[in-house]
Amino acid sequence: MKTARLVIGIISMVLFAFVSFQSCAAGVGNALVNNGESSGSAGMLIAFCFLIAGIVGVATRNKGKGGAMTAGGFYALGGIIGLTTSSTLYGDLKVWAIVSLIFAAVFIFGALKQKTENTPNA
Repeated sequence: MKTARLVIGIISMVLFAFVSFQSCAAGVGNALVNNGESSGSAGMLIAFCFLIAGIVGVATRNKGKGGAMTAGGFYALGGIIGLTTSSTLYGDLKVWAIVSLIFAAVFIFGALKQKTENTPNA
C-alpha cells in the first residue's frame, strides 16, 4: 500500500495543476455566460483537495494510519464537493469527483488494512 500511496499522491499533485487550470476556464465561462453556477469555484476546491491529500499521502506513506486517513478524508471531501456542485457547463467536475472518491477509498481501506507496528520510541 505504501507504493500505491506514493503513486496516487504524485498523480494527485499533477492533477492539481490540470484541474485548477480547467476550473479557471470554467469559472471564466460561468462569468461570461452569467448563469449563476459555481462549478469553476468547486473545481478549484477539488484541485486544492487533490494537492493537500497528495502531499499528505506522500509525506506520510511510511508512517502510521493517521496520514492515510487524513489524505482519504481530503479526497472524500473533494469528491463530495464535486458531486454536489456539478453542473452542465463543467461536466468534467463529476469525473474529478469520482476520481477523488476512488482515491479516498484506496487510502481509507489501505489504512484500515494496515497493521499497526509496535516500534519503540527511540
